[in-house]
Amino acid sequence: MGVAVCSLKWEAARTGSQRIVYDSDGYHLVRFPYEESEESYDPWGMHDPGKAYPDPESGLIVPSHDGWGTVSALVFWAPDSRPVEYRARFVRDPLGSSTGYDSTATTDSAPTGGNQFRTYMWQMFVRKDTPLGLKVTARAAGDVPVPAALTLAEFKLAVQTDVHVPE
Repeated sequence: MGVAVCSLKWEAARTGSQRIVYDSDGYHLVRFPYEESEESYDPWGMHDPGKAYPDPESGLIVPSHDGWGTVSALVFWAPDSRPVEYRARFVRDPLGSSTGYDSTATTDSAPTGGNQFRTYMWQMFVRKDTPLGLKVTARAAGDVPVPAALTLAEFKLAVQTDVHVPE
């Protein structure tokens, strides 16, 4: 079975801070630079640098194949006393450029002491050319989004390209 992989990484210590901008859905589309120094891996061209970081399109992985996709993410938040909840979700077409916004695998968690370290994983069918994004939000009391700082993020897609079907 063939697997096509894209692995993206952004780290504030290398690239500088990422301005948190909440979209109309109350979530921030995490952006990823195109530099190899960020330890990204993209031999299939699924994170095409059509727009420069931190353009919203730099937050997209565009599958190179139809198949069974495993998406995963790692998000580190800096210490901040305002949030009472952290959320993340994977979104098909987060910018509405092809099939329309379709979120899946939304998860939430309460803060712990110090920094907030979160990992996420979901499996789903992916379609060639339907972009995927990682969206996050930090929420204060009353479900109000706050621009808490990210310090590191990774976003990965592995597409199994040879999914067998019954004969």
